Amino acid sequence: MNQPVLIVGGTGKTGRRVSEKLLQKGIPVRSGSRSAEQPFDWSDSSTWEPVLRGTRAAYITYYPDLAVPGAAQAIGSFARLAVETGVRRLILLSGRGEDEAQRSELALQNSGADWTILRCSWFCQNFSESFQNDMVKVGVVALPAGSVREPFIDADDIADAVVSALTDDRHIGQRYELTGPQAITFAEAASLIAQACQRNIRYVELTSEKFLSMLTQQQVPDEYVTLLSYLFSTVLDGRNEIPANGVDQILGRKPRDFFDFARQAAADGAWG
Repeated sequence: MNQPVLIVGGTGKTGRRVSEKLLQKGIPVRSGSRSAEQPFDWSDSSTWEPVLRGTRAAYITYYPDLAVPGAAQAIGSFARLAVETGVRRLILLSGRGEDEAQRSELALQNSGADWTILRCSWFCQNFSESFQNDMVKVGVVALPAGSVREPFIDADDIADAVVSALTDDRHIGQRYELTGPQAITFAEAASLIAQACQRNIRYVELTSEKFLSMLTQQQVPDEYVTLLSYLFSTVLDGRNEIPANGVDQILGRKPRDFFDFARQAAADGAWG
């Protein structure tokens, strides 16, 4: 129990929250990131074994997303190496409704690890800790999302689920779909944030072409542009509109709703 838990993506939205919650429980952690004392890089497999050595479990997030080419191969190779190193307990952050993500899930399952898979919907924190944060700050959330509804999930709920999976063997071999309690449109999300901030924030519908042009003008990295194009043009088609009960299954409670997230984020100064 004195061995640390490896957090791959330790500086990310969920990774840093998982680290904080484990430390609060007195469980040591090791951060796996390019900026860590012992660097970790998905594109450099020579960095994998050093961060795995001496750990007892790992929470795995893949940057930028499991949808990108090569993700399944990397997840499979990393998971097999983890098992060979003696790190059998692996938790994977996956994407809900993403065929590409399911290939990575299968690679993890075939590694011989004691696995748990958490399929998550769109994060609430994409509005407060990602590129949409700047949109909210200027009062215009401009996206090609149409009227599709999304059951946004709070990153703290995900982190709580990860901690539960890491500390309770009942979750071995289980797959959970984590969503918020209700599905809302992006326009409704902007309206709820506006209420929480007591500001004028509006949603503007963009065509896919205008959205990609905007990202290019903002010098967003090509791999991230490709990912966002895939998410908005393929995944955001209504396939994930129905909320799932994964949070209740793994935590025994309801997930936080979007307005509660927005009020807390506003109180914390997320949007200035």
